[in-house]
Amino acid sequence: MARNLVGLDIGTSKVRAAEVARGRGRPTVVRYAEAPLPVGAVRDGEVVNHDIVVEALRQVRTAGKFTNRDVVLGVGNQRTMVRSLDLPWMPMNQLRSTLAFQVGDMLPVPVEDAVLDYFPTTGYQQENGQRTVHGLLVAATRDTLGPNIAAAETAGWRPQQIDLNAFALTRALGLLGIEQRCVALVDIGAKTTNVVILDHGVPQLVRILASGGQDATDAIASELKVPLGDAEALKRQVGLGFQVPEEYRAASDIVNHVSGGLVESIRSTITYYVQNNPGGAPDLVLLTGGGSYLNGLGQYLSSVSRLTVSLVDFGSAVTISKTANVASLQGNETTIAVPLGLALAVQS
Repeated sequence: MARNLVGLDIGTSKVRAAEVARGRGRPTVVRYAEAPLPVGAVRDGEVVNHDIVVEALRQVRTAGKFTNRDVVLGVGNQRTMVRSLDLPWMPMNQLRSTLAFQVGDMLPVPVEDAVLDYFPTTGYQQENGQRTVHGLLVAATRDTLGPNIAAAETAGWRPQQIDLNAFALTRALGLLGIEQRCVALVDIGAKTTNVVILDHGVPQLVRILASGGQDATDAIASELKVPLGDAEALKRQVGLGFQVPEEYRAASDIVNHVSGGLVESIRSTITYYVQNNPGGAPDLVLLTGGGSYLNGLGQYLSSVSRLTVSLVDFGSAVTISKTANVASLQGNETTIAVPLGLALAVQS
C-alpha cells in the first residue's frame, strides 16, 4: 500500500495542508490545518515574503499535529504553461526524459530554465502507421517553483513531488463518481482560477485565469476608499447579479463588473472547448475554492453558460478522521479540494 502523503497548497490568502490515507474504501483525511496569509506574502502563486510564509507553514504543521512531513506541493499560475501536444509514442519514462529536446522551441523561456512534465490522455495510430500519443504539456519556470520549495523546506516540510493544481483538482473531483461524464471543474481562488474540462475522467483542457475572488474585494477597497475587511463584507452583502438598495449600488456595480468579467472568462473557456470538440460538451460545472461562495455567482454562471452549476460536496467521497480538525473549513468546505487532490498523488 502506498504511504500517506500531505497535500500542501500555498495560496494567496491561506496555506492549507491535508494528509490522506488511502485504503480499499474511501480515502480518509487524517490531518488537516490551514493558516492565513497577509496580503502580498504570496503573489501570483509565488512566495514573495519568505519569512511570513514560513511562519504560516509552521503554524499549519503545529495546528494539524502533522508528524508526516512528506508533501506534494501544488503549482499553478500564469507562468505555468499547459498546452495540448501530440508526440511520437514511446514509453512514458523515455518520453518524459526527451521532452526538453522535443518542446524547447514552444517555451517562452530557455528550456534549461523550465521544469517539464507530460500528461498523456489518448493514443492513436496515424495513416502512415506511426503511433502517436496526445496529451497535455506542463511547463513551469524554475524561478516560479524555487521560492515555494524553499519556504516549505525551511518550515520543516519535505517536498517529494511538484504537481499542477489542476491535476490535483482532477483527482479530488474524480472521487465524486463523474468518470462517465464530461464536466467542467472550476476552482476560484483569491487571485487565480483553474478551469479543467474533464471528459470521462481524463483532463482534456486546462486554463489558468489570472483572476479570482479577491479582485472584486480589492476593487471595492480601492474605488470606495474602504479597508479590505469592509470591502470583503460589502462584496458578500451585495453578491453578483442582484438588485440592491441605492446605498449599495456602487459596490454592486463593482462586483458585477469584476466578478462578471471572471464568469465571462470561464464561460469563454467552456465555449472554446465545445467549439473544438463537437459532441463533447460538458453537461455540468462543479465549483470549488473560496471565491465560489460569492452569493449569486453559481446562478450567474449557470445563466450565461446554460449549464447546471453546483458547489462540490465531498461528504460522500471522503471520510474525515477524528484526528483531522476540519472546523476551519466550515462554510468553505470546497477549499479542501486542492490539498486533498495533491495528497492523492501517486508517489513517484
